[in-house]
Amino acid sequence: QAPIKATCEDMSCKTGFPEDVHSAVVSRSVHGGQPLLNVRFQSCDGNKKIHFGSSEPEDFRVGEDGVVYAERSFQLSAEPTEFVVSAQDKETQEEWQMRVKLTPEPAFAGASEKDQKKIEDIIFPWQQYKHSSPLKRQKRDWVIPPINLPENSRGPFPQELVRIRSDRDKSLSLRYSVTGPGADQPPTGIFIINPISGQLSVTKPLDREQIASFHLRAHAVDVNGNQVENPIDIVINVIDMNDNRPEFLHQVWNGTVPEGSKPGTYVMTVTAIDADDPNAQNGMLRYRILSQAPSSPSPNMFTINNETGDIITVAAGLDREKVQQYTLIIQATDMEGNPTYGLSNTATAVITVTDVNDNPPEFTAMTFYGEVPENRVDVIVANLTVTDKDQPHTPAWNAMYRMTGGDPTGRFTILTDPNSNDGLVTVVKPIDFETNRMFVLTVAAENQVPLAKGIQHPPQSTATVSITVIDVNESPYFVPNPKLVRQEEGLLAGSMLTTFTAQDPDRYMQQTSLRYSKLSDPANWLKIDPVNGQITTTGVLDRESIYVQNNMYNATFLASDNGIPPMSGTGTLQIYLLDINDNAPQVNPKEATTCETLQPNAINITAVDPDIDPNAGPFAFELPDTPASIKRNWTIVRISGDHAQLSLRIRFLEAGIYDVPIVITDSGNPHASSTSVLKVKVCQCDINGDCTDVDRIVGAGLGTGAIIAILLCIIILLILVLMFVVWMKRRDKERQAKQLLIDPEDDVRDNILKYDEEGGGEEDQDYDLSQLQQPDTVEPDAIKPVGIRRLDERPLHAEPQYPVRSAAPHPGDIGDFINEGLKAADNDPTAPPYDSLLVFDYEGSGSTAGSLSSLNSSSSGGEQDYDYLNDWGPRFKKLADMYGGGDD
Repeated sequence: QAPIKATCEDMSCKTGFPEDVHSAVVSRSVHGGQPLLNVRFQSCDGNKKIHFGSSEPEDFRVGEDGVVYAERSFQLSAEPTEFVVSAQDKETQEEWQMRVKLTPEPAFAGASEKDQKKIEDIIFPWQQYKHSSPLKRQKRDWVIPPINLPENSRGPFPQELVRIRSDRDKSLSLRYSVTGPGADQPPTGIFIINPISGQLSVTKPLDREQIASFHLRAHAVDVNGNQVENPIDIVINVIDMNDNRPEFLHQVWNGTVPEGSKPGTYVMTVTAIDADDPNAQNGMLRYRILSQAPSSPSPNMFTINNETGDIITVAAGLDREKVQQYTLIIQATDMEGNPTYGLSNTATAVITVTDVNDNPPEFTAMTFYGEVPENRVDVIVANLTVTDKDQPHTPAWNAMYRMTGGDPTGRFTILTDPNSNDGLVTVVKPIDFETNRMFVLTVAAENQVPLAKGIQHPPQSTATVSITVIDVNESPYFVPNPKLVRQEEGLLAGSMLTTFTAQDPDRYMQQTSLRYSKLSDPANWLKIDPVNGQITTTGVLDRESIYVQNNMYNATFLASDNGIPPMSGTGTLQIYLLDINDNAPQVNPKEATTCETLQPNAINITAVDPDIDPNAGPFAFELPDTPASIKRNWTIVRISGDHAQLSLRIRFLEAGIYDVPIVITDSGNPHASSTSVLKVKVCQCDINGDCTDVDRIVGAGLGTGAIIAILLCIIILLILVLMFVVWMKRRDKERQAKQLLIDPEDDVRDNILKYDEEGGGEEDQDYDLSQLQQPDTVEPDAIKPVGIRRLDERPLHAEPQYPVRSAAPHPGDIGDFINEGLKAADNDPTAPPYDSLLVFDYEGSGSTAGSLSSLNSSSSGGEQDYDYLNDWGPRFKKLADMYGGGDD
């Protein structure tokens, strides 16, 4: 590649661009940030601050040193590219312009082999030297065009590229070097330069897919390291080779297309990428379909855009019910699809044909049958089955059933079974056999989504359903229910009130008449005839009864038939009781308190009548003529229809309790009156009118019921205390008696206890065993002393008299009482232990044990001192004589 030079003719000093048009040859492929050329601006005044600009700022940028850079990467067209470079003085705003024309260099492939092997010389541009003498002719700087180097070169390495040289190397000894990525910056060592000759070489094959271009800077210094020339930029572009196959983003691509789609319908897009230069043929891909499976109804159902990879339909006839899925083998080839030089790769495209509603549901039969008992609801009476060729469990397959006739009252509905798609005819309103014995329904089946355009429902989408109603025994019903009867209260027992009958809806069943019975009668006032339903009274109707609410009394009756199964119905009889004047008014309250003086002494009373208007108020209040003291001491005045005021007529009435009769008469017709006694407690009062004596507190503070309750509580409490005292005394007596008879810790008497019969030992076999049998007489338990658990035979002697303890002995006499009782017990021959024959059980013969008669005491009796037996009383006197007599 020959260097590009731009020269200027000798001229006098003139500020501005030296030429109006500047031409330069650059590489066809321009990369962002790449320096393209250097424009020269001549300034007669070296102090001017010049700012450079470009008419195409989106494509080109001019630096402060006049170097033109590419703003973005693009491809130069075959025609020259022109733009304007401007220079402006920042102080005076004076502006100069120059037109730049860029011409793309010839393609690398078109160069001859000689040109390729030729090593270019890159000469540093002359520098401008300022002297006091007039300006000398100067050589204009240039920009080195990029060096294009193919990737994957086989060498040999190092491979020489260009030689960098300065014109001053003739007079000076220079040293050359390069800096930048690929030289002294990572990746280092790719480019080297001979420091003496300036020969630039590459040391290894390059890979455009890793680094597409290298930006180096060449330097020239003298032997002392002083810069001789300004650094120049060298751009090395790596030329792409077709060394990468296309790669699909996915090995398997999935797409869908509705069945019945027209030709030209878009299906999906497949995409492959190529690591080679996408702007060159090496990275330009083309797509095509290699195969289609299955090949029905046509082997070419789809086509692909060879540049974009869009797959579309080209033939009609997509039918999901016949072919649900297509598999395409897609091939991507670079070199614009050249089968000879391009590299290719394949992927799989799976196209699923989606369902549309192109098949209507069809009934499997023209008529369906079912039956239902009358009066039953939520019962499935028939199953409607349909077939649909569309994809199951989709809106195009799911069936909806609609009744078009035969059910004007809406007694049926049809639900859809989500699993089987069957229609379930269900009863939602009760059906009366006596009214309708059969229904014939017309049903249409549809899908959840409309049918595809151009498809109509066939006759098979409509069917009839014949439903037979089964007669069952129904419950009788009363007419009317409830039945209202108006009757005056006070109707006597045995009176006929009304007739309450029921009807049987089963007109077509043979069964006897209905039977009636009473189900609910809270006051037990009524009875019903079981045959004709006539209701009579068994008690007096009373409107004031607690069972009457708002003048209404309710009773419930039952009507039963003898069908299979028997059925019954209930009816309610409502008796509205009209009031009569059968209750006389009474005074309220029953007790009152007043002061013994005339003022203040008014008592307010109220008349109470269970009857209602007009048999109630207003009431008339008056005092009786007898006894005469009533009207002499008291006076009564009515203050309203229901209230009156009782007060003293005399100035002073002695404190006490007075019974004041009051005659009260209501307004009924005829009138009803009664004499009510008002218990008035007259007491001494203070200046405020409050009672101050005890009688007032007891009488007015506590009512009769409260006083009675308090008295009962006091009596019960006293009884409980008395019972507790009695129980404590009894327990003390029992404890003392037990201690007197037997004290387990102090009782050391040699008692003989009674055991079961054991029979004689080996030495007693010659005795008459019948003498050892248990006596028939046994001492009754009632005569046994308390605390004795013995069955000894008592001797027949008169029992001595034991001392009797007084009911309330002095504590000092207790010791004497105990000593006397002990002495009496010691001298009592009837007290245990008894000197009697003991009874043992017979154990039989043949015992191997030795005789107990052979057992001897291990200690000699002479070694024991038994004199202490004399201190134990008369009961141990015999033992004391036997053992305590010394040597005798």
